[in-house]
Amino acid sequence: VPVIPFGVGTSLEGHLLAVQGGISIDVSRMNKVLHINAEDLTVTVQPGVTRKQLNEEVKSTGLFFPIDPGADATLGGMSATRASGTNAVRYGTMRENVLALEVVTASGEVIRTGTRAKKSSAGYDLTRLMVGSEGTLGVITEVTVKLYPLPEAISAAVCSFPSIEAAVRTTIEVIQMGIPIARVELIDHNTIRMVNAHSKLTLRESPMLLMEFHGSPTGVKEQAELVQEIASGHGSDAFEWASTPEERTRLWTARHNAYFAAIQSRPGCKAISTDTCVPISRLADCLLDSIAEVDATDIPYFLVGHVGDGNFHFGYLIDPNIPEERRIAEELNYKLVTRALALEGTCTGEHGVGLHKMDFLVTEAGDGAVNMMRTIKRALDPQNIMNPGKIFTL
Repeated sequence: VPVIPFGVGTSLEGHLLAVQGGISIDVSRMNKVLHINAEDLTVTVQPGVTRKQLNEEVKSTGLFFPIDPGADATLGGMSATRASGTNAVRYGTMRENVLALEVVTASGEVIRTGTRAKKSSAGYDLTRLMVGSEGTLGVITEVTVKLYPLPEAISAAVCSFPSIEAAVRTTIEVIQMGIPIARVELIDHNTIRMVNAHSKLTLRESPMLLMEFHGSPTGVKEQAELVQEIASGHGSDAFEWASTPEERTRLWTARHNAYFAAIQSRPGCKAISTDTCVPISRLADCLLDSIAEVDATDIPYFLVGHVGDGNFHFGYLIDPNIPEERRIAEELNYKLVTRALALEGTCTGEHGVGLHKMDFLVTEAGDGAVNMMRTIKRALDPQNIMNPGKIFTL
């Protein structure tokens, strides 16, 4: 009988669909924080603990868990999809932050993939194998992750630009100079208009970078001044601060609600979302060509991006009752992914493969690599009961 793990249902690529029937194992009530090891900056949790719950429970220790995919996802689901989010440019993704897992395999055996040590060269890296396996190799029942000290100072800024290219060139220069920016998010003018209407803001309706700086008061000031100087060199004439927690929360909430703002802008529409990621040196080319492509159609869209690591998302807003709009949106997505792969990027930066990107995975990784994945799957799950029909076909 197929087994499909379920956390809180925030995944985006059909991971939770029982395509061959089976049993859904809901781990949302396995939601205990088991061990907080503040001195070692680690914590062990059950898979149903959500990121907001975790941060609330560790706050008194002066630590936090930085991975922020937007949705209040579970740590088990975030591990299974190798999630990331707005803080990845500084703190990495789940790949870099999961130290060890407890996993129940297809045979019913309970294994641990690692320890709390920050590094190990002991045997195969089973933690990395399981992180991103999307429930196809086992059910995650414990997660041990890194924690980080809460920054002494946090400041955010909104920086407007005359063009998308200017915003992207600024981002590239900031990263290449080694400025340890904590978040840098791109929002295009279409999306700003939608966000203003949805969140009752008055942001300038031009391409924008939403940035956040972490560190000491002096360090944050120096980082921000350097970024402001770089932005000015690329034509930015507006650099507005959001220094209070309330101002920062309002801005980041508006950013995370961009999807809902876009849906609201065209009542009854559905959004087909993309998740490409390219090397940062190729980001401007990929984005500009892709924008020109969608602008040549009548499909409305939103655009946001974790551009500090080359990851961005289009959302094509289609009328589900007009098949031609879906066809155009799927063609746009195909061209976008093809372009990203040609630039040595990936079809999915953080959402995972699931059902929807299986063909793209073969193009990206090649037959040899996907066949190796199949070999691993057959060895660990010979009856194909663990979330079958995801990532690749057997």
